[in-house]
Amino acid sequence: MALSRGLRCCQRVFSWIPVLIITSVVLWSYYAYVFELCLFTLINTLEKVIYLLVFHVCFVMFCWTYWKAIFTPPATPCKKFQLSYSDKQRYEMEERPDAQKQILVEIAKKLPIFTRAQSGAIRFCDRCQVLKPDRCHHCSVCETCVLKMDHHCPWVNNCVGFSNYKFFLLFLSYSMVYCVFIAATVFQYFFKYWSGELPNRPAKFHVLFLMFVALMFFVSLIFLFGYHCWLVAKNRSTLEAFSAPVFLNGPDRNGFNVGIRRNLQQVFGEDRRLWFIPVFTSQGNGHYFPLKDRSSESRNLLLSNENMWEESDECSDEGSFADDHDPSVTIEMEE
Repeated sequence: MALSRGLRCCQRVFSWIPVLIITSVVLWSYYAYVFELCLFTLINTLEKVIYLLVFHVCFVMFCWTYWKAIFTPPATPCKKFQLSYSDKQRYEMEERPDAQKQILVEIAKKLPIFTRAQSGAIRFCDRCQVLKPDRCHHCSVCETCVLKMDHHCPWVNNCVGFSNYKFFLLFLSYSMVYCVFIAATVFQYFFKYWSGELPNRPAKFHVLFLMFVALMFFVSLIFLFGYHCWLVAKNRSTLEAFSAPVFLNGPDRNGFNVGIRRNLQQVFGEDRRLWFIPVFTSQGNGHYFPLKDRSSESRNLLLSNENMWEESDECSDEGSFADDHDPSVTIEMEE
């Protein structure tokens, strides 16, 4: 037991290494740009002021979004998706597997669950003892079920999901803006140092390396950012892109695709003035999402209710989903 705790402690410590690498590179880039380039290399005062103002705006937005992506806790299923004390006791005391499955089926009738496991069974997490909401998955690193889980990102040491997906996208976008601005403003001085037009001094190394690092990070980020833009437009998570969500009628990669405009609003909200600010504006509470099939929406009260997107810690209106579940569906334990 002590060895296991020690290993987990070491894992938590080492998991911060990628974040420390990014932080170190960013802090060095701040010193190299502000001091070595702007203060020690630039001569024109107006150019210094403009470069420093724009740079600090990019730097602040980058740090703000990175901080939010790292320290926003992943959202987990609310209590109404967990087994109550009485249900858990009844479930554990029941020795017959079929009877255990029936207990979970009765609980699932009250919840807005429309996706299934690959076998067609209702998804249940044996570790967290919860019926998984749609698009929810268990993260073995965070050791919890995460609402609308996209992936676990080592560079932010956090699960990217419903609670911080907008922050992660903004982090990628402001990272690219940060790199582009540095590369664009450093280029002429990079060329001057490279060609020998400017004398050798300590700033030369920082300016040359700053150009290479900015371009290297930009190339890697643009592919990742483009991929996530495509996912947002299709209303898919990274996990759903690799394994299509399964509904009663079978797998459907576009099951949650309700059009580009509404897909964007689910992540960024309806107020476009807040789209580029790292404050939480995503619609809903992460436990249920509109479906592509409009006819299926008209048959359930949740998806036709304009108040479905209101934030609720209680996961209210759960009783309105009983008619949408098939009591004959089996239950499958998933880790």
